[in-house]
Amino acid sequence: MEIQGTHFVGSHEGVPGGDVFYAIDPQTGEKLDPIFRASEPQAVDQAVALAAEAFDSFRRTSGAERARFLEAIADELEALGDSLLERAQKETALPAARLAGERGRTCGQLRMFAGLLREGSWVDARIDRAQPDRQPVPKPDVRRMRVALGPVAVFGASNFPLAFSVAGGDTASALAAGCPVVVKAHPAHPGTSELAARAILRAANACGLHDGVFSMVHGGAATGRHLVQHPLLEAVAFTGSAAAGRALFDAAAARPRPIPVFAEMGSVNPLFVLESAMEDGVEALATGYAQSLTLGVGQFCTNPGILIGCAGPRFESLLAAVAARLDQAPEGTMLTEGICTNYARGLERMSEFEAVVRRTASGGVQEATRATGALFEVDGETFLANPDLAHEVFGPAGLAVACRDTEEVRDVARSLEGQLTATIHCAATDPQGAELLGILMNKVGRVLWGGFPTGVEVCPSMQHGGPYPATTDPRFTSVGTAAIERFVRPVAYQGVPDALLPPELQDGNPLGISRLEDNRRI
Repeated sequence: MEIQGTHFVGSHEGVPGGDVFYAIDPQTGEKLDPIFRASEPQAVDQAVALAAEAFDSFRRTSGAERARFLEAIADELEALGDSLLERAQKETALPAARLAGERGRTCGQLRMFAGLLREGSWVDARIDRAQPDRQPVPKPDVRRMRVALGPVAVFGASNFPLAFSVAGGDTASALAAGCPVVVKAHPAHPGTSELAARAILRAANACGLHDGVFSMVHGGAATGRHLVQHPLLEAVAFTGSAAAGRALFDAAAARPRPIPVFAEMGSVNPLFVLESAMEDGVEALATGYAQSLTLGVGQFCTNPGILIGCAGPRFESLLAAVAARLDQAPEGTMLTEGICTNYARGLERMSEFEAVVRRTASGGVQEATRATGALFEVDGETFLANPDLAHEVFGPAGLAVACRDTEEVRDVARSLEGQLTATIHCAATDPQGAELLGILMNKVGRVLWGGFPTGVEVCPSMQHGGPYPATTDPRFTSVGTAAIERFVRPVAYQGVPDALLPPELQDGNPLGISRLEDNRRI
């Protein structure tokens, strides 16, 4: 399918009139046709206004209707066949197999939300019936459920051109809630974004939905700020850097009427290896850590950037084995030259501590977009005295922290900022593991016992979020069916006649959903 270099205000295609940019093939540096332009502020305003116009009718659609829409999007994405994967590979240099898997995940989560909508209990319906004879005052009839929040802005992520982009989990969960979506496509993969946007619009048209249910605009930071500040917007979903996420959060908070920004902004995902985990050798641990660190050239939000243990022969053997694997690993192409440049700067920042930090594996940036893994080593006292060492280096760089004893290991755990994940490797009977678990549960959204944090299972129980600065609101997840909770709010109906209530709250329970009735789960 031919890519036109357009944005979409609803189904209206327009060539944006702002700054010119191209998609770039990261492997060759070649500019890819066609020309793209940033969307003008007027087009952004039109997209949000159209979304607000669509909101009333879209939020009133039934769960079954929205489920059909999400399934239609998945069908349209699959119908694109190899053209979607080929364009994504050109724009990101990600392997074809990885992209095929990501498309499967994208379509799978769309269908997962469709199943959630058909089941229906996600609205958390609660009913407390009236007791007119109660003394000293009668009890009113009160009923509550979740309703859609309103138009949502979704910012595509650079490292997941499908699963966290135009048709990704943020868009799927917002549409599932009944919220129209305006996507700001990531400028690193605009052609892939256009193909996905056309798929969504075809699905919306086939389902007979309002034209403003979905729009997509192009642009950089200025476009993003303008979008977030639009007075009709109700929420923002973002995946990306801490600097960009915080800028959007601040812009939304500074509005006359602030709105929530659900930003996932990265993490170093500490991995703790206690002595009891190394009693049977370190080879498997070293292989698993090195593979997780370098997966996707370190461009996953869950790569384990910090490895922590007690100094000693076993830990030194582990680090030597990890370094050997990193030195043998092939170089990889990063998503953009800018990301690769920032990776190089991160390595330079780590090297500034060379008086106290030792580079164990000598990887780094080889060309404009090609990089290899690197491992630094520092003692626990130095790590605790230099908080900057705990900041993320986006790429395949790890920092090993050799602590003098298990108490210092716990001190390191307590010193960490909020993270998406933390991993513990130790024997199940080791009491040190239980103590560490108690500390880490207050620091992260997901604690792993064994294993490695890359690979986020898309399932109802997944928590992909964490305390700041991992995300802006640790109460929510961006993966799994609970992600819908970001885009809803509760409304209570008191004394409303049964015929006027939403079907989810009517006495007869016509949808047959699970409800909390008079404090009993029915």
